[in-house]
Amino acid sequence: QVQLVDSGGGLVQAGGSLRLSCAASRRIFSTYTMGWFRQAPGKEREFVATISWSGGSTYYSDSVKGRFTISRDNAKNTVYLQMNSLKPDDTGVYYCAAGAFTIPTTEFRRYAYWGQGTQVTVSS
Repeated sequence: QVQLVDSGGGLVQAGGSLRLSCAASRRIFSTYTMGWFRQAPGKEREFVATISWSGGSTYYSDSVKGRFTISRDNAKNTVYLQMNSLKPDDTGVYYCAAGAFTIPTTEFRRYAYWGQGTQVTVSS
């Protein structure tokens, strides 16, 4: 079983930055693809970013490309999401996710393990 703990959310003004962290409970983390998803009130969960187990491949949604950066430190069992130039549309609960597959995917149903979520609120 892989347990994930999200942290780093908060309230920030538009144009500001936040860095989210997701700590995993097991060393097997280093072989898992990791992803970040978000969900705004009344909306479906949407893909934000994903990173392969090695960190060599990353993918982003068009809405965050160029502003967000996903990275991982396998020695610390942690994945990060650096969010810059935040916009009010980025508001939502952000979840990290882990999946035991080698090719990253944007499909949230493929990820077996999820963090509890961390709230990000961007004011205008």
